[in-house]
Amino acid sequence: MMPQGSGTGPSPSSDALNQAARLPAPLPVIAVTGYSGAGKTTLLTGLVTQMRSAGWSPAVVKHAHHGFDMDRPGKDSYRVREAGAEQVLVVSAQRWALLTETPTEEHDDDLLVTRLRAIDPTRADVILAEGFRHSGAGQLLVHSQRTGVERPDFQAPGVLGVATDDPEAVPPGLPCLDLDDHAGLAAFVERCIHGIISRARGNQAGEY
Repeated sequence: MMPQGSGTGPSPSSDALNQAARLPAPLPVIAVTGYSGAGKTTLLTGLVTQMRSAGWSPAVVKHAHHGFDMDRPGKDSYRVREAGAEQVLVVSAQRWALLTETPTEEHDDDLLVTRLRAIDPTRADVILAEGFRHSGAGQLLVHSQRTGVERPDFQAPGVLGVATDDPEAVPPGLPCLDLDDHAGLAAFVERCIHGIISRARGNQAGEY
């Protein structure tokens, strides 16, 4: 049974929840977005730790740069893939990974929903994604003044709330959360998940 979210704290944007509920995904999806160097991976790791301790089973999808390699040059999996194998399944007693080549490039906006088919929904109850800001998923936007880059688009569709160390930059009315408070952020994400599920069931947009 899915854990209950915390009832206290800032509430996610209703419009963003409605958009997230329309995403054709096997489980609720929360995308952690923001500029490079803002702290997305640190936040995502903290969310996984906090949510696991609260009884959740999050699956994680990370957006990678074009042409990335999981298997290093010289490894057997790399050699057979370079030889022309479009699918390489790497298996051990503890984990497995399927490397699949996509000769025809897919539109970046469609990548998340397309590749979520590889997630086993019986072994997770939520999907946390890093990146994919144009996917239609609900976004937890990360902004840090430490990066020294321009401010992100806080008004972009799908922004559920902002995790930041620069609260004065966040427009009024948008949920603003402490970037370093992983427990508080996890509680906010849990409220988002339950909001998405409620709306998906109401408009029959999702199967969860």
